[in-house]
Amino acid sequence: MDSSDEEEERTFVRVLSEKYNPENFPYGQGVVVPSPPGSPVKDRLFLPNILVLNDCGIRKAGDRSDIEAFCAHVLELDLAYNQFNDWEEISTIVSSIPHLDFLNLSMNPLSGVQLQPSVADVFSRVRRLVLINTQVSWDTVHTLTQHTPELKELFLCLNGYDSVSESQASCPSLSLLQITGNQLQDWAEVRKFGRLYPSLSTLVLANNSVSSVGDTKETLENLFPNLRSINLNNSGLSQWEDIERLNFFPKLEDVKAQGIPLLQSYSTQERRNLLLAQLPSVMVLNGSAISDGEREDAERFFIRYYQDCPERELPQRYHILVSKYGHLAPLAEVDLSPRGTVVDVRWGDRVEPLTLRLEQTVGDLKKQLKALLRLPSSGIRLFHIDKELSSVFGPEELKCGFRALHSYSIQDGDEILVVPKEKNRCSSSDF
Repeated sequence: MDSSDEEEERTFVRVLSEKYNPENFPYGQGVVVPSPPGSPVKDRLFLPNILVLNDCGIRKAGDRSDIEAFCAHVLELDLAYNQFNDWEEISTIVSSIPHLDFLNLSMNPLSGVQLQPSVADVFSRVRRLVLINTQVSWDTVHTLTQHTPELKELFLCLNGYDSVSESQASCPSLSLLQITGNQLQDWAEVRKFGRLYPSLSTLVLANNSVSSVGDTKETLENLFPNLRSINLNNSGLSQWEDIERLNFFPKLEDVKAQGIPLLQSYSTQERRNLLLAQLPSVMVLNGSAISDGEREDAERFFIRYYQDCPERELPQRYHILVSKYGHLAPLAEVDLSPRGTVVDVRWGDRVEPLTLRLEQTVGDLKKQLKALLRLPSSGIRLFHIDKELSSVFGPEELKCGFRALHSYSIQDGDEILVVPKEKNRCSSSDF
């Protein structure tokens, strides 16, 4: 068998029969479909209603009657990473699956392959269409959308688009467009999606270099009246004015804006607070729901962040929030670093001032005093003399080597008395 014959065998029907025959798919959950009379497939097939036949080298459809017999119940079909380069072959498959709702043709070599309107009619029942990294032209996209009156979701990622071709006919049914990882830069190209897909609810523009949101409030309201979610992750936005313009989308409630140049110089918390305060109608930011408490905290942060700026540099949102909360006092700065406590250390007739770190232990202090006062290597005892209460309670011995000094309520001006330990006395505080 030569290579051309081998390629001919990699049909949709052949691969279907190989994958889903009882030997390869003995425990499948689906419909048992007997082979039709005269079919080259000699056994029944165990077919689920979701078929996954990706990366199988399929180039041709195979016999239409076999596809009709086997796939009457199929709802979803994944043909990604195959070798389809002819819309006629794809249409043979699609036309033979009467209830097909989802079709994935990603990573098939469809660049420069023309789709005739007469062929596109067979896609009319498809509601979700995935064309990732197929390099399909905009003419092909428009032909498909004009012949899929119930199309809801369209995936056009990684197709190298740097512009958007307009069409004479819109696709009013489409609610989700994912066009991640293309080369769009100018908002004038993005604007065209509003005319092409007037019912668009979700627009995923991640990993494009779109540098601005360059439209007026009236234009955005008219072009995107139903947009509820926009993903601008890793775009080129660099001005706060572009974030403010997102408020012009009348129904927008879900925004993703991570990895944009505008936010690079801010901390993670500053980014979220400043974005959130600028987007009062947004309910979900970067995938996380916004509580009323978080919104108020962010808006108060926004006021304090800008309140020392010159008047001409204050964003419009600042004045709106000041009218809501008033001018806010700066948050008090709390120094949480360990505080030093100054005491007098007495050793016989010698008195030395010493700054203690109260988180250190009694054992640490004994080691410090031995080095500081050059005390003998034999054991010492330490007593705390409270400057205010010593006349009532007297000195308190610091016995426990692992106990922290702050637990003895040592204060500035107190005294630490150092006395030698009697040689015949045993104590748990010995070094």
